[in-house]
Parts: sequence; C-alpha cells; structure tokens
Amino acid sequence: MPLPDCRLPAVVLCALALAGCGRHGARHPAGQLPVAPVYEVRDDPATRKRVGYQDQVVLASEALRAGGLDVADKKARAAVKIDPSRPEAYMLLAQIASSRGDNVAAGSHYRKAADVAPSRGDVLNNYGAWLCTHGQPAAALEWFDRALAAPGYATPASALANAGGCALDAGQPERAERDLRAAVQLEPTNAYALESMARSEFARGRFFEARAFSQRRLAAAPATRSVLQLASQIEVQLGDNAASSRYLQRIRNEFPQDAAPNPRG
Repeated sequence: MPLPDCRLPAVVLCALALAGCGRHGARHPAGQLPVAPVYEVRDDPATRKRVGYQDQVVLASEALRAGGLDVADKKARAAVKIDPSRPEAYMLLAQIASSRGDNVAAGSHYRKAADVAPSRGDVLNNYGAWLCTHGQPAAALEWFDRALAAPGYATPASALANAGGCALDAGQPERAERDLRAAVQLEPTNAYALESMARSEFARGRFFEARAFSQRRLAAAPATRSVLQLASQIEVQLGDNAASSRYLQRIRNEFPQDAAPNPRG
C-alpha cells in the first residue's frame, strides 16, 4: 500500500531556511551541494494491522456487491486472518454464505461476529434477525434485547422493529405491539415496522387500524407482493371488494412472475 503523502509543516521548513541563512557565507567544497536529510516513515505494527484489515474488508465488500463471491470470500478470510477479534469480516462471510444458500454457515458466522463484538448493537441485531428468520424467534428476542442495551447503538428502531416482528412469530402479541409502536415512534417510515404493525392489527381483528398501517407502509417504500396481499385481505374484511381487487390487480401487474394471488391469503 502506498505510504501517505507526508510533508513537513511550513513552520519547520521556515526554521530550516532561517538556520541556513544564519550560517551566512558558509562554503561547501567545490562541486558539492548540501544534502537534505532522509526521513523514513514507518507505521507501527498496530497501524499496519488495522489498515491491512480495513483494506481486505473493503475489497471483500466491493467483490460481494459485484457478485464475485469467491473473491469476496477470499478477501474476508484474509481479513479474519489479520485480525480475528473484529466482527466486520465475519458478517461479510455470513452474507457470502447466505448468497450461496449455506444458511448453517451463515448463522455460524453471524454468531462469531456477535461473540467477538458483544457490545456492538448492529452486530447483535444481525444475529437476532438471522435466528428469527430461521425458525428460532424466541431465542432471537434475547439478542434483540442485548442490541437495545448496547451502549451507543445508533439505530435502535431497527432492533425494535425486528423484535416486534419476531415477537409476532413467537406468539407474543403484547411485546410485538410494544416494540413495533416504539420503532414507528423512533422512525415513522420504517417499512418493516409498519408492515408488522399492519399484520398485528389484522391478527387482532382491528381492521381499520390495519388499513392505516398498511397504507403508511405502501407510502414508505416500494410495494412487495406480501404487502399488497395483506392490503387486499384487509379490504376484504372491511367489505371494500373494489379496493381489494385493485390491490390484486397491482400484484398481477407488478409481480407477473408470481402465481395468481389468493384474495383471502
């Protein structure tokens, strides 16, 4: 890696110039000019380790975005070899494994990232999300709680939304409503929280409330088939078959590769 462009501060250069002027009349042997000192810049081992790790993580991330899974895997493993105590490379390995369909390996990498960074809220949230989407919603809630308790966690709405949606799957509707409402309060356009609130209200038979959250979800982010399907089901329960049909038509128009939607789920 090229060394940084290290320049002497201007004040130092001026001091050197003045020092030369102070030796007015100094002579040098014929044919010889004064030689400037050679400055050698060396990074300490900790700096080299940090920079090397970051370089490999960046290269792995770029390769992953470009679809180069083999290169991404190689670079991420190189980062782990440089510094196995940091979580970013493990999370990249988890994403690579998921892209390859190896969910067991992905879970293992997410857990390793959480083990080496037990105070990183984003890392703990990622492992909880993996657990929730792989049939372990009750276990996931513990990791979301850890994420929310992590000092300095910058995006608690994400963990709250995940916890609320996961609580629905775990059969804990009271916790689901509590966490989802907190997530929406912190981040009113959180698409996952809004969709999960619509599902929660629908499951409780509160169809007008479900409609309101469904409409907010559709305004917050591009529609998905599942969101449009839920919106259609809500309108059926409210007796507005025309609105339900419009949502079904959107599914046919926007997701033609899917099977014909079922108006009742």
